[in-house]
Amino acid sequence: MTESPATKPANGDVCQRVKNGLKPERNGLLKSLHRCHERQSKHHCHPEEEEEVHAASPHDSLYSRPFVESFEETPMLVAVLTYMGYGILTIFGYLRDFLRHWKIERCHIAREKEEQKDFVPLYQDFENFYTRNLYMRIRDNWNRPICSVPGAKVDLMERASHDYNWTFEYTGRVVRDVINLGSYNYLGFAENFGPCADSAAEVTTKYGVGVASTRQEIGNLDRHEEMEKLVAKFLGVESAMAFGMGFATNSMNIPALTGKGCLILSDELNHASLVLGARLSGSTIRVFKHNNMQSLEKLLREAIVHGQPRTHRPWKKILIVVEGIYSMEGSIVRLPEVIALKKRYQAYLYLDEAHSIGALGPRGRGVVDYFGLDPRDVDVMMGTFTKSFGAAGGYIAGKRELIEYLHSHSHSAVYATSMSPPVVEQIITSMKCIMGEDGTTIGRDRVRQLAENTVYFRKRLREMGFIIYGNEDSPVVPMMLYMPAKIGAFGREMLKRDIGVVVVGFPATPIIESRARFCISAAHTKEMLDRALSVISEVGDLLQLKYSRHRIQPSMARPFDDNMYEDIDD
Repeated sequence: MTESPATKPANGDVCQRVKNGLKPERNGLLKSLHRCHERQSKHHCHPEEEEEVHAASPHDSLYSRPFVESFEETPMLVAVLTYMGYGILTIFGYLRDFLRHWKIERCHIAREKEEQKDFVPLYQDFENFYTRNLYMRIRDNWNRPICSVPGAKVDLMERASHDYNWTFEYTGRVVRDVINLGSYNYLGFAENFGPCADSAAEVTTKYGVGVASTRQEIGNLDRHEEMEKLVAKFLGVESAMAFGMGFATNSMNIPALTGKGCLILSDELNHASLVLGARLSGSTIRVFKHNNMQSLEKLLREAIVHGQPRTHRPWKKILIVVEGIYSMEGSIVRLPEVIALKKRYQAYLYLDEAHSIGALGPRGRGVVDYFGLDPRDVDVMMGTFTKSFGAAGGYIAGKRELIEYLHSHSHSAVYATSMSPPVVEQIITSMKCIMGEDGTTIGRDRVRQLAENTVYFRKRLREMGFIIYGNEDSPVVPMMLYMPAKIGAFGREMLKRDIGVVVVGFPATPIIESRARFCISAAHTKEMLDRALSVISEVGDLLQLKYSRHRIQPSMARPFDDNMYEDIDD
């Protein structure tokens, strides 16, 4: 875990010991330091209380509250067995390719035509090999069709495969009331009843579903204008603009902000939309280690000292690109330190709050609210409406000059069709609910409930002995599976017990870091979470997934910070 001094015991000494040397890791701190919690009556370390932590950051004064993250190392035996598993699958894959070559086994996947064998290949050989020999074995865990609102529970259409996952057939049966731990429905606004659904239905009657034009032509509705003003007010900035697709918000706007002669400093675990946007911009891209402020500062210093390659001219612009919550790691950006570095080296900051907006902070206003920072310190604030707001699309917010520039230079703003009116109304209604402008406390209660559910769910999983990644306040909860065979097995066994989960493996994650990713929602009741935790523990015992060597005792878990969510007047 990573700790600031606020998380250390008020009395007594802290016992530390080095194990297997000092190894720089995820947060640019020392991963092999272990902290032993001291009991009041004794002043020595207890092995059963040993818990893996990162060393404290040198910028602790920037944090006003505990910042606790956990990234336990992969056990050596598990890592070896995981590599062996992929090795065996690869060997059998080449054997099956040999059989397919001689027409002994049929291959269903797309292949180059014989008459095009001398052309530049359309399909990457290794990716094609991975798809037909590894991914197909567990393909049934993805693209499962649902036939209900993606709320706390969902209904799934049952399907079966008679050719080893090459094709699927629907059985006609619906699996009902599956507890949903996979959707990004953080605040529970993805629902077909209540004020959001009623408002969307009313607006559909008045405006219809489609706009059939771009914003610059005749597709700019009064509801679009109201939504953007509300987003700016919600974030505490001068202006904002909305886009119809979250992915395109990143990939189409970063090229409008930077270009040749500019430098982009990107976190190594940034989302694919950020990576694509950076590449499309034509800027020079340098990657720093995940959430590692030493790595980021080193790149900033080198950029200032050396300038552009060959010419050594100063960079036209240096843009730091980070996310609020990293969707595969569950970690939260060290925003106070990033802002401090940005100011020191006069760089610009692009913050992607796709997962953190609505899900973090006492007022649900994202990672800036979570750390109690000034939103004006973030040059470009990006977020999506697809998660906490239960809608679609994304936004860019900041100074008025920035938004006016993007109105005429962003490809997504100039060429994309306007957002659908019922989607816009869903955003407006849910955002007013979070802000309390609907005259109720529903929004504030949901933000608080999400925080409570997150702390409870993470605490219980760690007590059971699972390896959990990320920040203790992050509603994205990755649980490590590691071995390729356990990716499919975990998803199937959970679904048999009416729990829907998302499993992720290579190439979306490093080859030995396959995982299940749970997304916690304010709509989950304690009974639902307890039922899910019971099933996870049962399946974890069945598949031997409780890898943690530092199982914590229930009394050691950090309690929910009740004071953080007191009533706040805007």
